[in-house]
Amino acid sequence: MANLIARSPAEGLLPLANGDATLSEVVPEAITSLMALDGATFPLPGPGRSTQRGGGLLLWSGRNQALLVGPRPDPIPQIAMTDQSDAWAVLRLEGPAARAVLARLTPLDLRDAGLGEGRVARSLLGHMPALFHRAGPDRYELFVFRSMTGTAVHEVERAMRGVAARG
Repeated sequence: MANLIARSPAEGLLPLANGDATLSEVVPEAITSLMALDGATFPLPGPGRSTQRGGGLLLWSGRNQALLVGPRPDPIPQIAMTDQSDAWAVLRLEGPAARAVLARLTPLDLRDAGLGEGRVARSLLGHMPALFHRAGPDRYELFVFRSMTGTAVHEVERAMRGVAARG
């Protein structure tokens, strides 16, 4: 019988630092997809919003949808819930150059007026779909499909080198 070893999506790839930016992996306890069904009274965050809820972070992820990042939740009436923990990789890009690095990879408006602290957006990271969460003044959390982790790390690392070379 094979011995299987659980590994995080970016194990062996991160952390990386270049210039004024650092890329690391965040491994949350769980990532749960929530989708409001008819009659749901549980308040999901509105478009582009995030909130702290039940010891976790609730991120808007689409119409009537959110990702709960943190502890595994108890069932919520009228909310369809699926465990997405093994489907996503969460990368944290931080430092004074983080915005300049992302500007090379996404068409999002990364200014405070566009993607301010606590805001969430779905867009492209290079050619990959991603969910962007502005977690702090110089900190972004990037949610990409687990199968694209290596490519995402490569793209961000290349952008980090480019920004550092210009500095």
